[in-house]
Amino acid sequence: MDLFKVYKLWDIEPVKGLGTTLWDSKGVEYTDLYGGHAVISIGHCHPHYVEMLSAQLQKLGFYSNAVQNSLQRDLAERLGRISGYEDYSLFLCNSGAEANENAIKLASFKTGRSKVLAFGKAFHGRTSGAVAVTDNPKIQAPFNRTDNVDFVPLNDVDAVDRKLCKCEYAAVIIEGIQGVAGIYEPTDEFLQTLRGLCDKYGTCLILDEVQSGYGRSGRFFAHQYSGVRPDIITTAKGMGNGFPIGGVLIAPHIAPESGMLGTTFGGNHLACTAALAVLDVIENEHLVQNAAKVGEYFRKAFEGDAAIAEYRGRGLMIGLEIKPEYAGLRDRLLFEEHFFTGAAGAQVIRLLPALNITQETASRFVASWQKLTK
Repeated sequence: MDLFKVYKLWDIEPVKGLGTTLWDSKGVEYTDLYGGHAVISIGHCHPHYVEMLSAQLQKLGFYSNAVQNSLQRDLAERLGRISGYEDYSLFLCNSGAEANENAIKLASFKTGRSKVLAFGKAFHGRTSGAVAVTDNPKIQAPFNRTDNVDFVPLNDVDAVDRKLCKCEYAAVIIEGIQGVAGIYEPTDEFLQTLRGLCDKYGTCLILDEVQSGYGRSGRFFAHQYSGVRPDIITTAKGMGNGFPIGGVLIAPHIAPESGMLGTTFGGNHLACTAALAVLDVIENEHLVQNAAKVGEYFRKAFEGDAAIAEYRGRGLMIGLEIKPEYAGLRDRLLFEEHFFTGAAGAQVIRLLPALNITQETASRFVASWQKLTK
C-alpha cells in the first residue's frame, strides 16, 4: 500500500528538533521559521513540554469523556485567565477544522438559523462544514457546496450589511488574520463594525484564531487588537505544540445544552497535558511579548527591501509578497541557506516561527535573504 499524496514533498526528512533547529536524516541542520503550518509555538522538544508529556504518559494516556478529567478543568481555567476570557466555557476537540465545525453548529443551535457568512480568500479547514465556509472551490467537493454559505470581500462593511440585514444568518466566521490566503488582516475598525452589525441583526460572531491565536500576532488572540469580544472563538495549531488539540471558547450567553457537542478523543489526558505545558512556557518565558518584539524587528529589517512588493502581518504571522523576478526564492532559502519557510501561492513567503525565536536567529534569516536577493 502506498501513501495518499497530500502535498508535494521535498526530499527532506526531519528526524530531530530542538527549539527552532531541525536536523534531517542525512544530518543536515536547518532553521525552522515555519513550525509545520504554525503548529510549533514553543519550539521543538522544549524540555518542560517533553517532561510533562513523558510523566503523563507513564500515568494515563487516555480515557473517555464519560468520566472526570481534572486536566480539562485546569486547562480551561488557565486558558481563560491567560487569554482574558475567564467567563467563557471551553469545548475541547482535536483540530482547527473540528473547532470551526462545532462553532458553526453552536451558532446555528443558538439562533435557529442555517446560513453562514464568510469572506473571500478564507480558509477554515477541510471537513464538511469548515470547507463549505472556505473560499477555495478546488477543495470543495460537490457535497460540500451549499446555498447556506455566502462570501463577501474582507473589510467591506457595506457588503456585510446587505447580507446580515436579511436576518437569516446564524453566524459570521472570520479569521483573526487570514493565513492560507497570504496574511491578510481585517482592520480593527472593520472588526468593530462587524461586531456591531452582528449584534444588530442577531448573528453570532465567530473568530477563527486557529492560526493567528496563541500569541502569534503579539496578542494572545489577533482580534484583541480591535477590542471586540466574539461570541465564539476557535483555536488549535499552537495550542498543543504538535500534539493534536483544538478548542472552542464559548461566550456565557451562548450556554450550549449538554449533549449538543461531543467527542471521543477531544480533551484527552495527553492533549490537555501538552496544552498546559504550552501555556506554562508562553507565560513563564513571556512569549507573547517576544512575538511582538521579534515581529517588529522583522518589520523594520524588511522595510524598503527591494525584493518585497508588500510586507503583511502582525507579530510572528508574516507574509512577504515577493516581486515576480524573485520566483524560486523560497526553494533557495531552503536548499542553499537551510531555512524552512511557508508559502501562499507562488508569490508569498510565510514566516510562522516558534514564538521563542531569538532576534539573533531572525537576523541570520534577514542576512541570508539579503545575500540571495542582492
